[in-house]
Formats: sequence, C-alpha cells, structure tokens
Amino acid sequence: MKFRSLRQIGFTDYAPISSFFPSSAVAMGAQKKGSSRVTEDAEELARNPLQAILLADSFTTKFRPITLERPKVLLPLVNVPMIDYTLAWLESAGVEEVFIFCCAHSRQVMDYLESSGWHKQPNFTVAMIESNNSISAGDALRLIYERNVIHGDFVLVSGDTVSNMSLTHAVKEHKERRKKDNNAVMTMVIKKSKPSPVIHQSRLGTDELFMAIDPDTKQLLCYEERGEHPRGAISLENSLLADNPSISLHNDKQDCYIDICSQEVLSLFTDNFDYQHLRRHFVKGLLVDDIMGYKIFTHEIHSSYAARIDNYRSYDTISKDIIQRWTYPFVPDVRFSANCTTKLEREGMYKAPEIQQSRSAHIGPFTVIGKGTRIGDDSRITHSVIGEGCTIGSNVSIVGSYIWNNVTIEDGCELRHAIVCDGVIIKAAATLEPGVVLSFKVVIGREFVVPAYSKVSLFQQPTAQDSDEELEYADSSSGAIDPSIADAGNKLNGDIVSESSQIQDWSTSQLGPGGAGFIWSACDGGCEEEWRHSVAPIPTDQLAKALLAIEEDSEIVKVSDSALTPSGELEPGSDDDDSDNMDDSNVDTVDFEKEAEATFLRAAQDNIAVDDLILEMNSLRLSYNKSAGDCTGALFYPMMKLALESPHNTAVELQKNVASVVSKWHKLFEVLAKEVDDQIELIMKFEEMCLESTKEFAPIFSQILYLLYEREIIGEEAILRWDDERKDADESDRVFVKQSEKFIQWLREADEEED
Repeated sequence: MKFRSLRQIGFTDYAPISSFFPSSAVAMGAQKKGSSRVTEDAEELARNPLQAILLADSFTTKFRPITLERPKVLLPLVNVPMIDYTLAWLESAGVEEVFIFCCAHSRQVMDYLESSGWHKQPNFTVAMIESNNSISAGDALRLIYERNVIHGDFVLVSGDTVSNMSLTHAVKEHKERRKKDNNAVMTMVIKKSKPSPVIHQSRLGTDELFMAIDPDTKQLLCYEERGEHPRGAISLENSLLADNPSISLHNDKQDCYIDICSQEVLSLFTDNFDYQHLRRHFVKGLLVDDIMGYKIFTHEIHSSYAARIDNYRSYDTISKDIIQRWTYPFVPDVRFSANCTTKLEREGMYKAPEIQQSRSAHIGPFTVIGKGTRIGDDSRITHSVIGEGCTIGSNVSIVGSYIWNNVTIEDGCELRHAIVCDGVIIKAAATLEPGVVLSFKVVIGREFVVPAYSKVSLFQQPTAQDSDEELEYADSSSGAIDPSIADAGNKLNGDIVSESSQIQDWSTSQLGPGGAGFIWSACDGGCEEEWRHSVAPIPTDQLAKALLAIEEDSEIVKVSDSALTPSGELEPGSDDDDSDNMDDSNVDTVDFEKEAEATFLRAAQDNIAVDDLILEMNSLRLSYNKSAGDCTGALFYPMMKLALESPHNTAVELQKNVASVVSKWHKLFEVLAKEVDDQIELIMKFEEMCLESTKEFAPIFSQILYLLYEREIIGEEAILRWDDERKDADESDRVFVKQSEKFIQWLREADEEED
C-alpha cells in the first residue's frame, strides 16, 4: 500500500465541511497553496526549522486495562491509530522535525512508526526518544533537554491530539511576543467549549475549567479546574486584581493541550524537579512565581478543530466528530496515513472494500465498517465503528459501540455503547450493557450479561493503587506495570504484575460458560461515578439528580452564553484570525440544532422513553442557554425527517408516517411548546423546511398543520396569529398561508360561533 502525505495530495490549507461529499469532489474543491509554511523570513526558517515534541505516553491510568497491553497512541480511533492523526496534522501544518518521546511499550511504537512509513516522508523528520524510567511529562522534557535536540521555539503536543488548525498565526504571535518580551515562554491554544451546568463537565468528559485572561494582551493569569474546587469557589489573589486593570474570567474555554513553547520551557523543567504535570505543576507554578516573571499567553481558535482524547467519553465524542467530518481532511474517506480507502455513502456511512453484508442486515447512519468484515442476517449496526476482519453473526444489535479488529460476535448478541478490543470473542446471545470495556482477547460466555461500566481483561487487577493517579506506571512496589517489562505487548503472562502486589482473583466463570477474563472492580470514584468518563450516554437518573441539585443549590456557578460546539466551519482560504467577528449566536444555534437532532435520532433508534428524552433535552437546553422554543424547532426537523425516511410511495403514505411519528413523540411538544410564541416558531420552522430541506412536505403542509392542531401540539391562537403576521407579507411568503386558507377560515368561524 503506497502512502501519500497530505502535502503530496494538496492538503496544505484546508477547511472542515459539514456536508458529506465524495473524497474526489472534496479534493477538487480544496484550496491548494503549494508548500505554504509558517510566515517567517527565509533566513530564520533555514536556521531553525519548526520542531515539535510529541509525548507518546499519556502518564495516566484512564485507559486501563487496555493500556496494559498496548500504548494509548496506537489505540484505533475510527480505525486509525491515534498517533497518525497527530502526525498527519503536524506534517500538514508545516512542522519539519518531530521528536516522539516514548517510555511504556516503546518497542510497539517504534515498530509501528517504521512499518507505517512516517520516517520516509519528504521534508518531515520523525525521531524516537526512548526512556525506561520516566514516569511523568516533566521527566520526559528534562530528558529531551539533555539530548539538546531542540534549537528554537517548538510545538508541544501529546500523541492523542486530533486537530486541523493552522499553526501559522499561533507561532507568529508567539515569536512576535518573544521579540518584545523574553519572559513570554509559552502560548497555549484554547477554544470555546462551554461545560454543562448540569454535570460541570465539557462534552469531552473533562472538568469545568476556569481561566482568567487579560483581554488586551491575552496573557493567562489564572488556571483552575473545577475538580480541585468541587463547590465551584475560585479565588483570585488580591495582587492579581491590583496589578491588572482588566481581567476577563471564563469557564467556557477548552484547553486544547497544544502549546507553542520557547527553549526556556525545557530548561525550566530541568531547574525545577517538582514540575511533573504540564498543567497542575508547570503552568500553575509559573502563574504564581513572582520572582522570575515568566508569562504564559493564550491563542484562541474559532473555526478549526482541536481536541485531546483524555478519557473514554472524549474517545467517543471525538470519534463522532471525525465521522461527522468536523476534523476534515482527517476523515475516513481521505487517506492521510496507512488507513484503508473507505467509501463514503449516504447518511454518513463509511464502508471499506471486501465487506460481506447480508441483504437483510441493516447499517444505520454515522457508522464505519472496516475492511474484510462479515455481517450476518438481520443484524443491525448504527452509530458505531467496526474494525477490520470482524465476524458479526445473525440477529446482532450494535448501537453506539467501537468494535476493533478481528472480533467475533456470535448470533443474537446485543452491544450498546461499548468498546471491544482486538481478538475478543462474544458468544451467542450475550449482552454488553452501556459503558462496558472488553480488553484484548477476552471471551464472554454464552447468554452472559456484562454489567454496565464493567472493565474486563485477561490481566488480573492490582489491588494496590498507583501512588499518583497521573502515572501510567510506577515502580514495582506500587503494584503497577514495571517499565522493564512494560514492552511485553500482547504477550499475556502473569509476570507483568509485580509479585509484591496483592491480586483480586476473579473467577473466569463469572463471564459465563467458556468465558475468559477478569472483571475489574470500580475505580476510586465508585460505580456511581463511572458514567462521567464512559462512552455511554449520561444516565437519565444522573441528569435528574443534577437538575434537581441546580434548583436547590444557590451557589451554582453561572455560565456565559457561549456555545458547546465541536467546531465552526472555516471557509476555504480564510484564517482563524478572520473569524474574530463571527456571530457567536449563529454558531450557537447551528451547533445546538445539530446536537438536538443527534439526541433525538439516538432516542428514536434506541427506543428511549419520551420522559427520558425530555430530561436530556432540558440538559442540552441549559448547556446552550437556549429557550424551550429553540428546542421545539430543533426537534421538529429530525422528527419530520424520520417520517420522511420511513418507506412511502405516495403523499398519503407520507402523511401517515408523520401521524405515526407525531403520535409517539407529541408529549415532547406538550412540555416544550406550551407558550403560543413557541408554537408560532414551530410553524415557521415547518415553513422553512418545506421551502428548503424537506420539500416533499410542501404539498401536504395544510394537512400536517391540521394534524399538529388535532394532537394539541399547536393551538388555535398560534395558527391565527401566524396568519395575522403574514397578512402584509409578500406573496412568496404567503404560500403556505394560502394553502391553509380553508383550515384557518374554519378556525375563525368556529371562534366567532363560540363568542
């Protein structure tokens, strides 16, 4: 398989797209600008090519037990190893030299990089720096400083970063600041991503983040995570308020973990061995250090995508963003690494070649099917990613799950919002409840039900916890993975766990007849906290508790009106800097409507109860600071779309589909569209749909309007006021009023008779 880099196929500058086009059409329309790089004079560029440090170790335990056997950066993300997304972005953004630091499973990383061909790319050098005793990011940067390989400003990222942002402006801003102030040692990339006021988490599952920023200079003045202050009380030093005439406080920013650093950053880590964690120690250390005077600045992106896979929830969220093409050109149907060519079909379905699919099997929207996979009779797969070489039997149901390579799922199994690693066997009629993680080569017995949020591995779980939750492994006395044997990879042997640790020996019979593996106990937070970082949707009971707590807790932190958004769209040829004048309210509305549509379609697919969907919509509404009327319009579109996509041959059959859907979900609008103004908004939304996106409804507009009236979704007053508002409108805006004349006249006459 011949690999071609993004620069070779013309993707040096690019923009995310929200609609689904074949890759050939995208390539034809892409803006090609040759080999554009960071704007610098030629002499400086020749002297110091743009370098990057990529940390291939996460130094966390959040992806255990999977990372006991394979490094996190090699875990598949929509069937492509995570590190490929990071390297492809760096290469396309103009970075010329990348130093990859790796400790745990370093041999696996080195072997993969050699086989994938990254070291053979023109004008793009990839070098490995290996260590067997580094246990933190601080140790890694100290070792890199000793190697003396960084010769100027550099980009610092982790190997689990997905982005398509341009580095041009961030690097340029950093260099210009450095010329004026040598103490400006770091520029941190941030973007808008408001946390939910219900659960105080971002959409990536990370804690609510509080930042204080100088609005004029963009200097970072304070950096606090809500997890450190559970009551939400963030205090600012009096000196900070006295020294800065203006401070902008934010809890609507996401830290992208992309940093533009000067060489001093490496020396600062070397001088301070207390610096282990990049944010908790280094960033906070500089912010409170009044002696040296070092400064950190921020660079906010608006229209580009940037996110880091920090936990299972962010793994799920970013996977969906990739499938929905927010990360373009790093999407399944564009080859940017050694990934297999995948064809994009309707409704966001991607299929690789050599798939064997039964004619009675159903593949739903936003689903990726890997090469060589076989799918049996009457199986249903939706909103999921299936890897290569999988065998899926008959009558299997897979919803919102991630099935990696060479997995066998026998007949009658049900999987909901789970992660299943390579080589797993799930025997007939078994069930995976939401949030389950099955590590490599686990076997689930026949008809066995794996409880929600369970983690299962062929490795036994050490009962002694690591001394620092942020460490991927510590010394042998901690009961974690010893660095000297961490490269054991997929060789399953008990020696990988230290002899001194006490092991909880779970019987493999707990996994059913023929099962193989150990069920790990819950994390420190307990089972009740597992949902926070799971691939499963937030449970409705947790949402209900959180909503009740909001009503009762007067100390809740108020949030601003910014959007919870995966990304905006950057038009071809434009820059992030040009988007400062974007209408945030428009961006908010578009993203809210997309989130609402996805929530409704998932509820319809999973047969979620109406009351539970109302709870989810209330949470989403609070997250975006939207009104109930905004919800009605956002939900009406996918509801009508669902009726349109149901089989029909005539307008009468389409009308019956609408009646069926409305009957099932009418309670949504009884709760959310109580006010007359909200009902008028719903009618106007329907008009817009009939003129633009779903023109099939235009001939039967009046019949559906009557249906909505009959089911008490839209009241008489709303219809008559809508008619009154259209009286002085142009004829082109009165199309549907005229179509509904008889119905409106009947309402007015009935109203007069009643009077």
